[in-house]
Formats: sequence, C-alpha cells, structure tokens
Amino acid sequence: MIEMAKTMAQVSMTVRMDSQLKQKFDAFCSRIGMSANTAMNVFANAVVRTQSIPFRISANSPEAEDQALREFREFKKMVAASDRPELTLDEINEEIRLTREEMAAREKATL
Repeated sequence: MIEMAKTMAQVSMTVRMDSQLKQKFDAFCSRIGMSANTAMNVFANAVVRTQSIPFRISANSPEAEDQALREFREFKKMVAASDRPELTLDEINEEIRLTREEMAAREKATL
C-alpha cells in the first residue's frame, strides 16, 4: 500500500509585480486550469528539484537587448501616463549603480 506523504506546514509569501502582469498571469493560469498560487508552487518545486531556474535567463543577445529596450520604452510610456512622480537623478543613478553591481556579480559568478 502506498503511504500518503505527511502534510507539510504551509507559509505565506508575498510577491510584488505590476498589476497588468498579475492580471495576465492570472488569466493564463485560469486558462490552463491552475491558480497563480499553484503555478508559483510548481515554479518553486522546479527550482528546488533542478537547483536552477527552469528557463534560460540571458541579456547577452541582440534580441534580448531589443526586447529590453522595447520594455523600457513601454515602461516609460506607462510612467508618463501615470500620476507617479518621475525619478530624481539620484534615484536613477542609484538604479544604475545597483544594476552594475548585479552585472558584475553575475560576471564574477561565471568565471
């Protein structure tokens, strides 16, 4: 007889994302008969099982750079259309500094 796995303690996790992305994610999950919560659990299980992100993440190709530029322009339009205040020069410089640190860390990790 197959023994049922003991129930593990459940915890809650909060994820912040753009509201439009959330709506699209929820709609996709609904189309495939899965809740967003289940999808996140599937993702987490795949990461733990494979000890890697279960898809390729890369910005080292012209296509990815083009996509990033398109996304930046779209984000810029969204910000212009919103009532959010624009970033200050100090905030922009801090974002650039953090991005450069992340890039350097990724490069160092691949050496």
